[in-house]
Amino acid sequence: MSHKAFLRLEHVNFSYYSALGEIEVINDLSFSIEKGSFTAFVGPSGCGKSTILSLIAGLLQPTNGSLTFYSEKFTAPGIGYMLQHDHLLEWRDVYHNILLGLEIQHKLTKDNLLLVDELLEKYHLSEVKNQKPSALSGGMRQRIALIRTLALRPDLLLLDEPFSALDYQTRLNVSTDVHNIIKSEEKTAILVTHDISEAVAMADTVIILSKSPCQAKKIVPIEFEKHGISREAVRKSPLFQEYFDCIWRDLQDEKNKD
Repeated sequence: MSHKAFLRLEHVNFSYYSALGEIEVINDLSFSIEKGSFTAFVGPSGCGKSTILSLIAGLLQPTNGSLTFYSEKFTAPGIGYMLQHDHLLEWRDVYHNILLGLEIQHKLTKDNLLLVDELLEKYHLSEVKNQKPSALSGGMRQRIALIRTLALRPDLLLLDEPFSALDYQTRLNVSTDVHNIIKSEEKTAILVTHDISEAVAMADTVIILSKSPCQAKKIVPIEFEKHGISREAVRKSPLFQEYFDCIWRDLQDEKNKD
């Protein structure tokens, strides 16, 4: 994995303003993301996890502080979003759902169409490309949604609770598949999740957020590979339970604060 800086947030604050006055959501948040890394955010409900993704995506602007991307191309990064719901269009087959983003951005080039075919073949989805979304399982639909996002060649993938609508067994399988695809494509990814197990199994780093207004309470490096544990075996390893317990205790401490 490359260790080049990709994104850095320094002393970021964010507040909403309403008729009731200023509501502070993020307070002095600082962290950095390496190129090619997979980072997960966990924190109490309502702490501001999705707001952080909106700031990174440029949908919101910080009240104070700085958010800096580092690019060798000196251009703004392409950002892909993967949401809880796949938003596949029922009147289009799988192939034309995958092309939707390229159509909207007027990027239906020969190279991009070739990339779509390569991704479908590489991840064993070619056989379903002529089917309608309703014929597919929830897990398969999320894989298709990921391929649709990758077709746009994003530099950064933002995953906002993308598996929470799936049943437990499907969630395990799809999260493993999505992790493997993202790593195979060498993408930088940020996952927001309420599921500690999911964060530990997928991420290289877990950032534990405090309750709102949120800060980075603790940064936990996840080092299975360093201990010779393959990603396929992580959930059965004692180290997995150690990471889980450590993060769970920190989240409980936040929950128990007045």
